[in-house]
Amino acid sequence: MRMAFELQMIAVAVAIGILNLLWASAAAQPQRGLKWNVGPRDETIELTGMAGRLTRAFANFRETFPFFVALVIIDYLGGRLGDLTVYGAALYVAARAAYLPLYAFGVPYVRSLVWLASMVGILMLLAALVV
Repeated sequence: MRMAFELQMIAVAVAIGILNLLWASAAAQPQRGLKWNVGPRDETIELTGMAGRLTRAFANFRETFPFFVALVIIDYLGGRLGDLTVYGAALYVAARAAYLPLYAFGVPYVRSLVWLASMVGILMLLAALVV
């Protein structure tokens, strides 16, 4: 039995999230240092440059990902899969994949448009519940 495309997109989105986490952690290491990493992390260290952007991009991913997963699961369990969910899931995942390097390298405007595209993907998954 073949897994639904939308469920596969959840797995791809998880991979994007893991990549974002690892890249953000690696970029932050020089600014935080080993002592902070192995310690209790009681102090907050404000990250700058790419490390800060990657950390913010990961926070943004964590804000949108639960909506994406919830809607894919609801659409799947509710028997609402179709063109709208396929394109919505693909749009979300493609936009999140593009968003990460755009944010990491500080590309303005386009990054915001790509974020908007990911939200359109989520809204398409939501619309599938009522169409």
